[in-house]
Order: sequence, then C-alpha cells, then structure tokens
Amino acid sequence: MNISVIGSGYVGLVSGTCFAEMGNVVYCVDNNPEKLAKLQNAEVPIYEPGLDILFYRNIIKKRLIFTDDLKQAALMTDVIFLCLPTPQGEDGSADLQYVLGVADKLGEILKDFGDKEFKIIVNKSTVPVGTAQLVENEVKKHGVSKFAIVSNPEFLREGFAVEDFMKPDRIVVGSESKQALAVMRELYEPFVRQGNPIIEMNTASSEMTKYAANSYLAMRITYMNELANLCEIVGADVDLIRKGMGADSRIGKRFLFAGIGYGGSCFPKDVNALIKTSGEKGSEMKILTTVDKVNKAQKKVIVDKVLKHYKNDIKGKKFAVWGLAFKPNTDDMREAPAVVIINELLANGATISAYDPAAMGTSKFYLKDTIHYAANEADALTGADALLVLTEWNEFRNPDFDFLKENLKEPVVFDGRNVYSPEKMKENGFVYYSIGRVPVTK
Repeated sequence: MNISVIGSGYVGLVSGTCFAEMGNVVYCVDNNPEKLAKLQNAEVPIYEPGLDILFYRNIIKKRLIFTDDLKQAALMTDVIFLCLPTPQGEDGSADLQYVLGVADKLGEILKDFGDKEFKIIVNKSTVPVGTAQLVENEVKKHGVSKFAIVSNPEFLREGFAVEDFMKPDRIVVGSESKQALAVMRELYEPFVRQGNPIIEMNTASSEMTKYAANSYLAMRITYMNELANLCEIVGADVDLIRKGMGADSRIGKRFLFAGIGYGGSCFPKDVNALIKTSGEKGSEMKILTTVDKVNKAQKKVIVDKVLKHYKNDIKGKKFAVWGLAFKPNTDDMREAPAVVIINELLANGATISAYDPAAMGTSKFYLKDTIHYAANEADALTGADALLVLTEWNEFRNPDFDFLKENLKEPVVFDGRNVYSPEKMKENGFVYYSIGRVPVTK
C-alpha cells in the first residue's frame, strides 16, 4: 500500500518507519527545511530506542521517502495520515491550526484531482472530539466528495514506541465509512497477527478513547503521588503499598509508582484538553481538574525536601542533578519535572550541574545557560553539596556508592524516582530522601 504521513515529528516518524517496515511505501512530508535535510541525509532527529535500525533499512530499500511536496505525496498515496502537532493553548484546549491548515491544503489538492480515486484521510494526531468533522468540512468545502475521514489515535510510549507500534495492545479505528474501515483493517492486520484486537467505532468514540486512556493513567499516577505524601506523614512505605495494591488483579501493577509527577507531550496536554472539552460541553470532569492541580504541586515536593533539609537556606549551594528528560529512554523534556525543580532551586540561590544520557541537547532549549551541563554523571558531582535523581535511567540504578560519597561535599541524596532502597542508602552512610518513604537521616 502507498501511504503518506504528514508531519515527521515523534509520532509521524515512528509511524511512517514502522509502516514501511511492513512493506508499504511511505512518503513522509515535512515543511521544516532543517529537519527535512537531516531526514533525507538518513539522520534520525529524535532519540527513540530501536528506531534507527528500521529507519536505515527502509531508506535503503526505498520504502521510506522524505519530501516537502505535499501535493505529490497526497496524489501518489491511498491513505494520508495527519501526524501534526496539537499544542496546548493558553486556555488548555488543543490548538488545531496545523491539522485544519493541512486539511484545507488537501482539499485544494484533491479538487483538481477530481473523483478518480478514493482517498482516506486519517487523524493520528491527538485531537478533541469533533475534529474529524472539522477536517471533513475543510476538505469538502473545496468540492471534494470521494474521500473518508478516519480517527486512528496512537498509543505510543516514548522509549518503547517502536515496540508499541509493531506489537500493539490494540488498534483503535473510528470512521463512519465501511470502505475506509476495511482499508484500515487491511493496513493494520500484519501488526496484530498474535490476536490483539482492531477495535472499530465511530470517530467521536475513537477521539475520546485516546483522551480517556491517557487521563486515566495520569489519574493513577497522581493518586499514588498523593498517597505517597500521606505515607510520609504516617510512617508508611508507598513502595510496599504499591506491591500490595498491584497484586490485586482488578488494579494491576502498572502506573502505580510514586514520584515527582508526570510530564511529557501527552499526559499534561491530554488531561487539560479533556478538562477544557468537558467544561465547554457542560459536563465538567472535576476529578481531572484535581489531577492537574495535584500533579503541578507534586513537581515541587522534592524542592520542599531540599529546603527543609537546609533550613530554607540554599543560597550558594551546588546541586548535582542526574536526569533531565521527563522519563528514561527519551530526550523529551516537554513538561519535565526537572525543569520546574531546577528553576525553583535556581530561584532560591542554588547552582546546578546536571547530566542526562539523552536529553543534554534538548535541555538547553528549556534551561538555556542557567546551569552547568556535565559531561557525565561523575562530572556532575564535582563540588556538589548533594545529589538529586530526577529521571530513573538504568545507568543511575547501581552507582559506585563509595565514589558518590567521596565526590559529594556531604553524603546527601534526594531521590525523586525512588531508585534506591532506604536500607541500602543507610548501610552506605547516606542521608536519603525519597517519595512516600521514611527518610534516612543520621
């Protein structure tokens, strides 16, 4: 099948590459000259484990083509995927200018093409309920009739996106067109040969499914973070509670880890978009309003621990930070707790030396020259009064504790991801603060 993917960002590049891996010819369209030049030069512009191998293989086999020619891509392909940004507006709503702008251009292109071939336009961007109808209206206003709109939300976890796309838990496809649903079923069948479902529904249900899933997971994380804060007060251990809860088959083990709040490109934006939509429709989701409020506060919990330890005076203190990305195995720093935490520490007069295995380049966009960017985790420790662990990268899980102790001015660690056990930190002589567990103090 010939496919075009409009937008070569995170979702578009992963989707296009994985479709090509299944033997389709994929035209990835992007209007950013700098990014396009990298892609055409076979350079992967994002950090995502496993993507580079598929990327190079399908470029060599000429199944993965990068272009800025929207017209050529649209006319040469059967299915047109919209993988465009939908950034959060000031009021929390999703900004649809890019999605609707491209829909308008597609209408212009297809009107000259006539009704020679049935086209399927697929919304893969995360969009509010009703967007499919808006996209259809943009195309129809140019007199185009032989096409169908599909909603096909993505459920990709950053750091596991290739695995999630190639072996999905489920595929959700929404359309009012039986013909379009049949084509989408054919396209996705190679990805679900192990029996996971392709779930067909109308477009409104499909659009809502993505927001509902992400908001629910954000709610689970936030619940555990609030519970963790209570655990510290009553002397309970949130990690033990997590194990006790997770063993219940009705609850399950995932998304029960306490920490410093969720971030990234999906959860914060999707929660706020659903809050906005529910308010506009007169059915306010109060629980999500609370989730968003609690998550914002949770990002500052570790700052409170730092200030309390140093009796509210950290002026002139230097802190080493391990981890900047919002989660491991990605360079994404959108809504990363580390940005909030570092800015709070800087505002209180501290200096920061930080290291992340993948996000050093990305972090400079968010933190500019306000911090020292260390060459590695050891370099970050030099001259530091204490260490803050803000992303749970594997390489931080089993450090040389003797080296760590020798290179800090004081053996003090603030662990925002509960990477280490309090017992081990006590054995090694550290003052240790984590989330939802009794601190280790001398």
